[in-house]
Amino acid sequence: MIKHIVMWKLKDEAEGADRATNARKVKELLDACIGLVPGMGTFEVVLAQPGLEATYDVVLYSEFADKAALDAYLDHPQHVALKPFIAAVREGRQCMDYEV
Repeated sequence: MIKHIVMWKLKDEAEGADRATNARKVKELLDACIGLVPGMGTFEVVLAQPGLEATYDVVLYSEFADKAALDAYLDHPQHVALKPFIAAVREGRQCMDYEV
């Protein structure tokens, strides 16, 4: 199994909207990718929550059966299509893939 974890820190303002609005849109775009390809397991998109420590605004925790399933997700047209918006609103991105 491959775990794919990504965190985004968003700009205060971008694409005509504030950070909170863009965070909700990023979550909406990513949530639409649930079940996109065979071999995709857990796929959880979470926004930073008031009162809990967070240094990033949006986190994706996902699991894939194998590297081929992760690659299929990464190359899927729906996933590729959301990248320009996320790139425009993000200040920083961290990612880690690992096999368990």
